[in-house]
Amino acid sequence: MASSIRVRAVENGGVTSLKALVRHPMDSGFVKDSAGNVIPAHFIKVLTISHGGKEVFVANWGPAVSKDPFLECRFKGAKKGDDVTISWIDNEGESDSTTATIT
Repeated sequence: MASSIRVRAVENGGVTSLKALVRHPMDSGFVKDSAGNVIPAHFIKVLTISHGGKEVFVANWGPAVSKDPFLECRFKGAKKGDDVTISWIDNEGESDSTTATIT
């Protein structure tokens, strides 16, 4: 199965810029479908970005984050050719993770 995460990381001048698009419904639990039934909450709770075995970014999300969230962050201490890992876990226990090489 293909990852739900598309990520790109670029190092320039000692700062790594990471951009990620995460495919996820991010349902709040307050919206109704066409039949009038409430769509159950289904959202990412924790998103983590790691480099060299250390967390460089942690986001605690909730139902207010939009569908298919995009995020960008910057951090120092990485170099071209290093790997960076982005992973998430949602309120239903589902998870995904992917690794990208910094260019």
